[in-house]
Amino acid sequence: MKVLRTTAALLALAATTALHAQNTARTEVPRIESRGGRHAFIVDGAPFLMLAAQANNSSNYPAMLDQVWPTLDRINANTLEMPIAWQQVEPVEGRFDFSFLQVLLDQARTHDKRVVLLWFGTWKNTSYAYTPDWVKLNPGRFPRMRTRDGKDHGVLSAHGEQTLAADTRAFVKVMEYVRDHDPQNTVIMVQPENETGSYRNPRDYGATGNRLFAQTIPPALARATGKAGTWSQAFGAQADRAFNTWYVASYVNAIAAAGKKVKALPMYVNAALAGPSNVPDPDGVASGGPQQDVLDIWKAAAPAIDFQAPDIYDRKSENIVQYLNKYARPDNPLMVPEIGNGREFARFFYSTIGRGGIGFAPFGMDDTGYYNYPLGSDRLDKDTLDAFALPYKAVGSIMRDWARIAATRPTWGAAKPDDGSSVSTDMGGWKITGSWGEWQFGNKEWTWLKSEPAPWAAQPIGGLAVAQMSSNEFLLVGDHVRVRFESATPGATVLRIEEGGFTDGKWVTTRVWNGDQTDYGINLIDRPQVLKITTGRAR
Repeated sequence: MKVLRTTAALLALAATTALHAQNTARTEVPRIESRGGRHAFIVDGAPFLMLAAQANNSSNYPAMLDQVWPTLDRINANTLEMPIAWQQVEPVEGRFDFSFLQVLLDQARTHDKRVVLLWFGTWKNTSYAYTPDWVKLNPGRFPRMRTRDGKDHGVLSAHGEQTLAADTRAFVKVMEYVRDHDPQNTVIMVQPENETGSYRNPRDYGATGNRLFAQTIPPALARATGKAGTWSQAFGAQADRAFNTWYVASYVNAIAAAGKKVKALPMYVNAALAGPSNVPDPDGVASGGPQQDVLDIWKAAAPAIDFQAPDIYDRKSENIVQYLNKYARPDNPLMVPEIGNGREFARFFYSTIGRGGIGFAPFGMDDTGYYNYPLGSDRLDKDTLDAFALPYKAVGSIMRDWARIAATRPTWGAAKPDDGSSVSTDMGGWKITGSWGEWQFGNKEWTWLKSEPAPWAAQPIGGLAVAQMSSNEFLLVGDHVRVRFESATPGATVLRIEEGGFTDGKWVTTRVWNGDQTDYGINLIDRPQVLKITTGRAR
């Protein structure tokens, strides 16, 4: 019996040792790769697509995590975006507490989730609310912005040298902890600061701000924009905002660069958005943030930042399309790190990945009882969760393969517009059209066969995304949409529509769609299905 007990103990020890080795094995540090205007997020040495969700701001405590993971599992998310606040990391100056970060890492591994850390430091929604008390209570050392009439604006100034030094020191400590305690790269990306800038005060009008504003614009900015002279000469009515953008971006860049010296994880910044098409009023926008019309300033001032990203809470479909188009640039990978968690926002996942997006995350996805309605949903009911779960499950089944194809091949995606009009694109010699509100059988214009409207016809749901795998093969995902492939080339035809997935990068067919399934277009409704369309041309 003693021998048996000893053998069992040795086997248990060996299993524990093997598991520990597996959990602590060093893996390749994630990175962004860009080629030919397309972008790939490389995680564990291969392209990765973030099917993410962001927790509520105050869910960054160990006791709250049990109310976070079930929601991520429910929507089939593979990544959690989670705040880590300066106030919780350094409550007393020079004394650091990483207990929550360790719990987060441990639980993320247990729940098979990757993590994006959101550093709430000098700025969080332009506020300094997440700084430690010793920062809040010492405005002499950590100066606030000044308004035009010399008043305290209540936002930390980007010209505060001691603020930058203290924030950088804390952020570096976080990155050191991640470097030393996360060799397997559970944390795959970091957001230094959150929605930077200031509302109703375009720049700091204090002595330092005024002195710098009177100078000529920095040479790097002049080269990037082709402008010259003082800030007023170069930027006219937008001079105050351009000035603040440069100094806020330079401030964040210094923090990111210091963190990357410790561990070179990809880093991005997020924007509290202004209007999608017009240059915003400098007093009405979060001046200094990476909005769509100042991306070139951010690019010049913050080379350590891998990309700028939009936080989307606008409910108009045409506006959302404009935001995505503005941020999907050859020099800027598209990611949506925050979008409303209302049901109608889920369809824009397809629009995002169709533009080569590397990630998508609805905000406020936990069961802690907080809802930011009317920006998002007033509840996370079944219909709301299903709207995100369906596309995440479909694309999640081929996540690596979609990301691999999208890194080198054309993609396109669209959401159902608010007016329900059809959408289309030309890809590989084919016109691909998505239409909405139709049953799987028949055509809604038929008069001889009556039916009531499809239940989803009037609902703000539905979308599709297509990737061109080769000259004659297309990958299709979507829901609540009818898709047609049409060609003007004589003899061109759709040969096969296969449902399936990938195994070790090779397509595996589970069934072929034909007859009723294809006579009235390709109808993807409420199942997580992945289709491969093969076309051909008669000789």
